[in-house]
Amino acid sequence: MASSSAHEHRTSARSTYLTSMAVCPTHRVLDRLGDRWVSLLLMELAHGARRHGELARAVAGATQKMLTQTLRALQRDGLVARSVTDSMPPRVEYRLTPLGESLLPVMALVTEWAERHIDDIDTARVTYDSVTSS
Repeated sequence: MASSSAHEHRTSARSTYLTSMAVCPTHRVLDRLGDRWVSLLLMELAHGARRHGELARAVAGATQKMLTQTLRALQRDGLVARSVTDSMPPRVEYRLTPLGESLLPVMALVTEWAERHIDDIDTARVTYDSVTSS
């Protein structure tokens, strides 16, 4: 019977763990919400349908490419819908789907928690850094 080395065991355990994370609903949702522009776009769309240019102005730090990629990912996830009006030039709007709207209360709670506790986090980081750098 062949025994595996510690390295092989760690590699196998890591592979198993990564596979479980790929199907974990919480991990998958937090992964999407953790994308840099997602929360800003969702909060902007919470106010109603917006054209691409309006979103670009509201989320001024995002490049055209990142804005488009993020909106496509949100469409793919069913959180945002894209509609094109047959006009010249075509009018493209983005809006939250009912699924996307159902996420807003959760985001509001996270925002409230973050605003309430960011000073505590900053203090903890300063304390940690001062202890670990000594």
